[in-house]
Amino acid sequence: MKFKTLPPEDIYSELNTSKSGLSPDEVEKRLTEYGLNQIEEVKQKPLILKFVANLYQLLALLLWGASALAFISGTPQLGFAIIAVIIINAIFSFWQEFEAEKAVAALKKILPSTAKVIRQGKEMEVLASQLVPGDILILEEGNNISADARLVEAYQMKVDNSTLTGESKPVRKIADPEENDDESIVSTFNLVLAGTNVSSGSGKAVIFATGINTEFNKIASLTQKVKEEPSPLQNQLARLTQLIAIIAISMGVVLFFLNIYVVKLSLSIAFLFAIGLTVANVPEGLLPTVTLALAASVKKMVGKNALIKRLSSVETLGSTNIICTDKTGTLTKNQMTVRKIWIPYDVIDVTGAGYNPEGDFLQDEGPVCHKDVLELKLLMRSATFANDAKLVSPSKPGENWKIYGDPTEASLLVAARKNGFDWESELKKNPRISELPFDSKRKSMSSIHNVDNKKVAYIKGAPKKIIRLCNEISVEGAPIIFSDEAKEQVINEHDKLAASGLRILGMAYKNLPSDFDDYNPDSVEKDMIFLGMMAMQDPPRPEVLPAVADCHKAGIRIIMITGDYGLTARSIAHEVGIVDNKTCRIVKGKELTTMSDEELKEILKSNEDIIFARAVPEHKMRIASVLEDMDEIVAMTGDGVNDAPALRKADIGVAMGITGTDVAKEASDMVLTDDNFATIVSAIKEGRTIYENIRKFITYIFAHETAEIIPFILLVIFKIPLPITVMQILAIDLGTDTLPALALGMGPSESDVMDRPPRPRNERLLNFGVIWRGYIFLGLIEAALVMSGYFWVLFSGGWTLGQSLPFTDPLYLEATTMVFVGIVTSQIGNLLGCQTTRTSTFKVGVFKNKWIIRGILFEVAVMLSIVYIPYLQGIFGTTTLGIYQWLYVISFIPIMFFAEELRKYIVRRMNK
Repeated sequence: MKFKTLPPEDIYSELNTSKSGLSPDEVEKRLTEYGLNQIEEVKQKPLILKFVANLYQLLALLLWGASALAFISGTPQLGFAIIAVIIINAIFSFWQEFEAEKAVAALKKILPSTAKVIRQGKEMEVLASQLVPGDILILEEGNNISADARLVEAYQMKVDNSTLTGESKPVRKIADPEENDDESIVSTFNLVLAGTNVSSGSGKAVIFATGINTEFNKIASLTQKVKEEPSPLQNQLARLTQLIAIIAISMGVVLFFLNIYVVKLSLSIAFLFAIGLTVANVPEGLLPTVTLALAASVKKMVGKNALIKRLSSVETLGSTNIICTDKTGTLTKNQMTVRKIWIPYDVIDVTGAGYNPEGDFLQDEGPVCHKDVLELKLLMRSATFANDAKLVSPSKPGENWKIYGDPTEASLLVAARKNGFDWESELKKNPRISELPFDSKRKSMSSIHNVDNKKVAYIKGAPKKIIRLCNEISVEGAPIIFSDEAKEQVINEHDKLAASGLRILGMAYKNLPSDFDDYNPDSVEKDMIFLGMMAMQDPPRPEVLPAVADCHKAGIRIIMITGDYGLTARSIAHEVGIVDNKTCRIVKGKELTTMSDEELKEILKSNEDIIFARAVPEHKMRIASVLEDMDEIVAMTGDGVNDAPALRKADIGVAMGITGTDVAKEASDMVLTDDNFATIVSAIKEGRTIYENIRKFITYIFAHETAEIIPFILLVIFKIPLPITVMQILAIDLGTDTLPALALGMGPSESDVMDRPPRPRNERLLNFGVIWRGYIFLGLIEAALVMSGYFWVLFSGGWTLGQSLPFTDPLYLEATTMVFVGIVTSQIGNLLGCQTTRTSTFKVGVFKNKWIIRGILFEVAVMLSIVYIPYLQGIFGTTTLGIYQWLYVISFIPIMFFAEELRKYIVRRMNK
């Protein structure tokens, strides 16, 4: 970009403006040319259309047809009941897939509503949306920056770029031209960008990009344009409903024609029975139960420090086979602590952890004090003088020490206080004259002080950079020549420390002439005297190691993507069990940038452990895209604004609740309120559990589907009165069975849930095992039981085969009530047995899940209300039953339960 290489005076002419700013006419002209200075919003589908779409899905269309036929056949109450089912399902479906588009709103909050500019020589405040290229921004401390601009004046100015980079440390900005055009636009020291904030100082800048042309808008646009893909569960439910719809329509049509031509029923009655079979085939309570079960899991996860924003994400977590994780704060405590100090040519161990300054400096011969070692004293000065952090003592007993500023710099202050180095007094005696703030290009910070009426520059930064700036090294209190061999030796010491997982800073100093006043990096940062290195560690969280072990056991691959030095990242990854040091491959950010997608894909396909080091957020987006192309299910962590596209792209975007920006949180599917990797693993376990539980309650629901379908088949074969009414079917599907099914959905994890590999993305929710267990095995037993009760009542009342009964006949009402009650009691036994898939229910505890008891009480209460309340008897076509009839149907409970226990016993024996 040419703007950053031009001197300030040339910027005005390049942008066709002047120091006095633009005229109103020119502003209007440029507004027409460039548009308003605001985030471009990608057009989203209106919420009302999203809801309406759920009213016309395949299953809904089937029920609309059934409702219409019900009105045509003269049963409006049935028609209204089916419409209610459609609306209920649409509401739950909409709730499940709805995710408010809050990311754009969060992005908008970052940009200010007004800005101060110079126009026609006058300072004025204007709407930020009215800014145009060529406007001159007046920047002051605390201002949020409205557009991308080139600085032409800067006075002690620092800008917080964390919204774009995730780096919390403010960056020094100057108006001087950049020497080369290679630096990224975010890293360039003479540019200020929309969405960032002036943390100190002041300046003026000429705008060169507004609205859709800003770097900030590129992130916003990319975040919005990432297509929201259906979750694996949504895909499976869509397939399931399609299959059910096809079966229901086919069976309904076949039954209709059989009733017309074989049973010789009237057209209206044939229609009614066809509707009944269609409704019997449709598990109306499935979608509400799935949604409520997911919502219950979301609530459960809140107590485990995970805020799930999208219901279907709970289940998607269970499919996750790759976790792409940051290092700092996620795998580690985010409490930087100095562990070792290297001074020529000794190593000092530093004890203590965290930000409380309690610990010692130790060598083999005992404690070491800065007062006795000149290099250590100078090292302490360099570490604390070239430092902008603050360490604050507790204000109340029991409180911890607090830090403000960069955690790495704060750790240096903590180490100094441990050794009794009072930097505050030292700074009063040796005040700062000037500073050269840290920037990403130099990777260092210098501070110039008046020491005993002499000017001394102290520097700290990346050790290899500092070493290159030095021509001498301080040994035993005296500077000596820093030869190439000596430099190589120090670099080897650096690499040893880095390989043990330590982050390292080098320190040096330089005596300046008394009349020196050229405070720029080229003049100050050269010919320095090397002092040593301080090595610190952000200790791993203790709970991460077992969480990583659980991932390996569960077949989940972990890929670390970090901005840290490769050897440091590898050491931490090895310490927590993510990688094997001997086989780990480190891919650097620069290498990744030049790599093709095919090359990246080959690396990701390999079985070797991988760490992406010195990576930037843009790399995350690319890695997520390539993994998606490989059909992997990916969880991706992030915390910055420019992490948002990657969080949206990943199957599960995981934002940090403590360190994350609002934009990252809104773009994510899950927010970790404790920023802890172990929480992701807990969420995956919950995701696997909910998927298994969904299968359990599908099995439970499908068992009664068979018991509801069989009566319609027997109607055709034996020409018997219809054993169950459509209203009774709806009472079971949307009444008695909902809370028990939900109880299964809220069941605890089975012991081996994290011992299995991740299931494939395309694995069917309704597989043969579910069909066999629900529809066939349990369903046929349940159908046989309830039909035995039906025929017992009819034959006991004097009915003969082939005899028709009016719908209002007391004997018919008693027989259909027997079927209705028989299905409900059978489902109680089914509920108890379906709590596990293979393990005996007795082993885990029949009533360990307290929701099972509530579910049983609920369905019994609904059943008794329908059977005994006269008003409900009229709606559902029921009547009271005698004591022997009740005893008969109650016996269905143990029969269903022990039938399922027998099946599980046989499965366990076969799998031994």
